[in-house]
Amino acid sequence: MAVKRVPLIAGNWKMNFDHEQAIAFVQKLAWTLKDANHDYDEKGSEVAVFPPFTDLRPVQNLIWSDKLELVYGAQDLSEHDSGAYTGEISGQFLSALHCTYVLVGHSERRTMHNETDEILARKVAAALRHGLVPVLCVGETADDLEQHGPSAVPVAQLRAALADVTGTPDLVIAYEPVWAIGSGLAATPEQAEQVASALRSTLAELLGQEVADATRILYGGSVKSSNIASLMREPNIDGALVGGASLDVTEFASIARFQKHVGT
Repeated sequence: MAVKRVPLIAGNWKMNFDHEQAIAFVQKLAWTLKDANHDYDEKGSEVAVFPPFTDLRPVQNLIWSDKLELVYGAQDLSEHDSGAYTGEISGQFLSALHCTYVLVGHSERRTMHNETDEILARKVAAALRHGLVPVLCVGETADDLEQHGPSAVPVAQLRAALADVTGTPDLVIAYEPVWAIGSGLAATPEQAEQVASALRSTLAELLGQEVADATRILYGGSVKSSNIASLMREPNIDGALVGGASLDVTEFASIARFQKHVGT
């Protein structure tokens, strides 16, 4: 019997929206989605937003006070729990804000902030330690793809990040081909599925088939309402990590409503 995984549509705002803009956006998003069936049922999906740190508290207050059917997460966390680490954010702080998710290893963090696989392994551990679900981002550059072929680099990154993880952790994996991010040119559904399948097989090897079957694998890289349905038809793709398109309420809501276009 096929395992049912609740699809996750996640909007990474990156460094956009101050706290007032964040409130207005979430209100409008919730209103736009109010007639959409994106709740936790067999045909629904989960919709999450990943605001900048300064927006998390007002987003939490709004979602909780208005009982909105949205969840939220942070864009990064420290590998450390506390101490003299100026500018870093502890997973303990995010847990106190009742964040569900936290991004770990986004390609921009890997490249702009020189985050290594070893650092990211410690960040995954920190997220799990504080009851956060890490959304572990893996992906290859165009040069990686040419030199090593599809899936080799994402699989290696996955292995490194989960090297010390045991048990049955609650994880999300996001495959984001760096060559597709912001380019307007997404991976084809077949390309994305090939990598997602390899990632799921690796999860089974590392953590067992039960964890592999339960773990959602997202695709991220120039996701739009025009290509989400074709991606979601693939058996190992369970959602999307959306960048630029998540800043447009109408477009992001349309992506979240992918069920209307999948034909299921």
